[in-house]
Amino acid sequence: MQNTISGFSKLTKTEKVDWILKMYFNNDETSRNLITQYWNSDQKLQKLHDEFIENTITNFYLPLGVAPNFLINDTLYTIPMAIEESSVVAAASKAAKFWFERGGFKAKVISTTKIGQVHFTYPGNKTDLKNYFESVKSKLISDASAITKNMERRGGGILDIELRDKTEDLENYYQLHATFETLDAMGANFINSCLEQFAQTFEDEAIAHNIEGIDIIMSILSNYVPECLVRAEVRCNIKDLKDKDIPNPKAFAEKFKQAVAIAEVEPHRAVTHNKGIMNGIDAVVLATGNDFRAVEAGVHAYASKNGTYSSLTHCSIENDEFCFWLEIPLALGTVGGLTSLHPLVKFALQMLGKPSAKDLMKIVAVAGLAQNFAALKSLTTTGIQQGHMKMHLMNILNQFEANATEKAELIEHFKTNTVTHSAVVEAIEKLRS
Repeated sequence: MQNTISGFSKLTKTEKVDWILKMYFNNDETSRNLITQYWNSDQKLQKLHDEFIENTITNFYLPLGVAPNFLINDTLYTIPMAIEESSVVAAASKAAKFWFERGGFKAKVISTTKIGQVHFTYPGNKTDLKNYFESVKSKLISDASAITKNMERRGGGILDIELRDKTEDLENYYQLHATFETLDAMGANFINSCLEQFAQTFEDEAIAHNIEGIDIIMSILSNYVPECLVRAEVRCNIKDLKDKDIPNPKAFAEKFKQAVAIAEVEPHRAVTHNKGIMNGIDAVVLATGNDFRAVEAGVHAYASKNGTYSSLTHCSIENDEFCFWLEIPLALGTVGGLTSLHPLVKFALQMLGKPSAKDLMKIVAVAGLAQNFAALKSLTTTGIQQGHMKMHLMNILNQFEANATEKAELIEHFKTNTVTHSAVVEAIEKLRS
């Protein structure tokens, strides 16, 4: 068993690398070269990246691609996407082009309320606690004024605080359930600072009001934001769906609607269906310096809001009109955090026209809808593997270190042949023999 190490975070980056190579790689210089070749030659830029997290040893690259031709509310966007999955950007681009020719995407923000909670226990009389809360509520807000003044100046701040009785779920458990408007900031630090001040005031004032037994458990924002909603949709006459993959638009529309209906009632399908939506959403969230884990958690909770995990997208056919839409919670920011630090994040936001948080919500929702449309279109027509495996071909060729000539010949070969891993291996071996 390896020895533990004390004070690792205090070592320099080079010392950290030395320790890792000694303990796990037998001081292999090839491993050292691998780590150092990903360091940026610009020392100032590298230092910026080193300080994003603790114990940084190198940079881990993801491709940053772009999907052009997204017409959203009559404005044309080229959307940045940071993702490693081979077919995602291609599928998004294809869907963007398809709907550009049919009027584009429409998107609107329904609400932007965010949530935070002070979780506490209280074993005493419920009426006494309720009366105490009502008497101290205004002070909870006023004591946080030093935190909220800048946000309020811009038009945001604390919207409300409620006392919620959760004792039926857990003995003696209550919440201070607070709602916030954070404008163009995602607002996590702002919300958490307010909540911790609420908790402090709530405890301190209890003494003066002869309320004993309040025990603050924790104060933290919620990444479930069902009142921070955005809707994106596409619609057109069924006959206008026709293209080279859709010779019979009416049959396609009915099958597409049925595919969505399956994801609405079958959780096993819904998980994969929604994962495809998140391919588009996460890629843009990551490229714009937002927290894709928070978005994922909140979106999947929303997919379960009716008690069963279900599709995030829906489809209708009425009066010969095809409509496909998505409504999801998204808590995003375009100021603060990495948005003002990471050079590529700033690049991505500038490419999007320096959007407000509301505009970014619309763009991200559209990316998710486009991704899902592209996937369902493939699934209900040519099959998902045809496009995906053609995109995956390059990964397989790189695994076998194919040179430029080999790549050119094999790409040409698989334009008319089915791409599978075994078929590519066989083709490489045949070419090389």
